[in-house]
Amino acid sequence: MAMHHLKAHICDASHPVNRIDPRVKLLCALALLVMVISCRGVAFPLLVSVSSLALCRYIGTTWRLLALRFSEPLFIAATVLLLKMFFSGSDPLFSFGVAGYELAAYREGLKEGVLIASRILGGVSLLAVVGFSTPFTDLMAALSWLRVPQVLVDVALFAWRYLFLLLEEAQVVYNAQKNRLGYVGYRRSLSSFGTLAGVLVIKAFDNSQSITTAMVQRGYDGDMPMTLQRPLRLTEVASALLFILAMIALRSSV
Repeated sequence: MAMHHLKAHICDASHPVNRIDPRVKLLCALALLVMVISCRGVAFPLLVSVSSLALCRYIGTTWRLLALRFSEPLFIAATVLLLKMFFSGSDPLFSFGVAGYELAAYREGLKEGVLIASRILGGVSLLAVVGFSTPFTDLMAALSWLRVPQVLVDVALFAWRYLFLLLEEAQVVYNAQKNRLGYVGYRRSLSSFGTLAGVLVIKAFDNSQSITTAMVQRGYDGDMPMTLQRPLRLTEVASALLFILAMIALRSSV
């Protein structure tokens, strides 16, 4: 279901943010990501996170899609925060008893946990803006332009293309099992889920063989042709540099 919603998101090509060259967006996002990760305060990562979320809403991303995209990072951030708060530090903040054990939260752990959580949210928010405002193939072309190893770009393209095919096959098998009461009761549901997983693995291997044969017949020699990139305009380069310098100044001031 989550992948269905991600697939359903289509970038509006007429939106001003979506019209920015993917290479410019990627360079700015990478620079901001370095700033967020290396920042020693929580204000800048949180500011980046809030601004990125606002930008996602501005380009038309729904709250439902944002919730799906951020559910896992929020869970990881909350887990890290709790682990750092209760298992790191020496200055007790508060304590309470659970099943006969005394749990204490520490001030230093809380600070470190909040810092790490803010970095996670800031980084994920940046990637979300780039992902929601850029078609996947354009993003891969921009990564190729940035000299990311071609094998990684090819694997990402194949995974993106055939992940949805595998999802559709899983949906077909699941519906067939459900129509035969395959998910009635705990034991039967577990057995049906195991069968579903096994069928998908076999289908994935079968599809890989068929796809390899089809691509070789169409001339694929291990090098995926990417969209030719036009040279960046001077105004685009200057705008990206100004934006990065402004963010550096903002990071230093907060």
